[in-house]
Amino acid sequence: MTRGNANVGGSDVEMVPITADLVAPSRAPAQVPAELLNFKTDTYRIHPGDTLIVTVWDHPELTTPAGSQQQAVTNGRLVQPDGTFYYPYAGKLNVKGMSIEDLRSTLTSRLAQYLRNPQLDINVVGYGSRVSLQGAFVDTTPQDVTTVPLTLSQAIGRARINAEQADLAGFVLTRDGRNYPLDLDALNRDGSVAPQIYLKPGDNLFLPFNDRKEVYVIGEVLRPQAITFKTTDLSLTQALGRTGGLNPATSKGNAVYVIRGIEDKERTPARVYHLEAKSPAAFAVADRFSLKPGDVVWVGPAGVTRWNRFLSQLLPLSGIISNAASAQYDLGRGN
Repeated sequence: MTRGNANVGGSDVEMVPITADLVAPSRAPAQVPAELLNFKTDTYRIHPGDTLIVTVWDHPELTTPAGSQQQAVTNGRLVQPDGTFYYPYAGKLNVKGMSIEDLRSTLTSRLAQYLRNPQLDINVVGYGSRVSLQGAFVDTTPQDVTTVPLTLSQAIGRARINAEQADLAGFVLTRDGRNYPLDLDALNRDGSVAPQIYLKPGDNLFLPFNDRKEVYVIGEVLRPQAITFKTTDLSLTQALGRTGGLNPATSKGNAVYVIRGIEDKERTPARVYHLEAKSPAAFAVADRFSLKPGDVVWVGPAGVTRWNRFLSQLLPLSGIISNAASAQYDLGRGN
């Protein structure tokens, strides 16, 4: 293969040498959208589906109507899907979005019409607000958003990432109908730690599988194979290293190619990147060349390898011809 533009099957294929000028000098730092960083949880807000238990001191008939031997949830009162909450003598209240202190103050003022100096305490014993999880987690059970703020790192830690099948770079947080892509690998790379992101009720966490994130290494390497990767990128050096490297007996050092298909035929033609790997120094450049899913890395054979393979195919053929000629001679003598 030669450099420059080539025409294959009526399509232009651009040949690009892999040099120090081509590869990126450094990775750009990962960014987190400002709206995610600016969201802070302050006071817990009551949510539909919460179960509240109201303790009215010196009035057990209001505190534990089901009996003191029952569990707290049994004596609790559910916040309805429309955000309303019923309590004796106070009636039906719209408590959605209220803080615990707001509800305590409201109930105190309502009960004061029937009780002398009522003393109340309110606790949440069941939570209706949750964060959902999908994808390459070990445990995708929805997680409660409680009175203790829940962070993204805590939710991921509880769910546990499937290290073999996850695509860390493809993580998406969905909030209020908007998707926020977050590269978990880039945010926690080179000694940095991802900033704290607080979750809110209704958030959805999606971690895709990496089964479609593959590169293919073929040709004169020790172990040709398809390689999946879970990180932001995979360097050419890493890909060759996972396959055992170039075959020292059969490979051609200056015939290492990365074949990248057509994404947008009108704007971006297919490209073949060429690495001259005769010198070990070439792998310093290859270490900064990032592969993309679907790339094909091909290592060509040395000239002597092609000649040996030609001979291996030619010798059986010559043997067949020799045997046929010998048989024909023997038949001729027999006649």
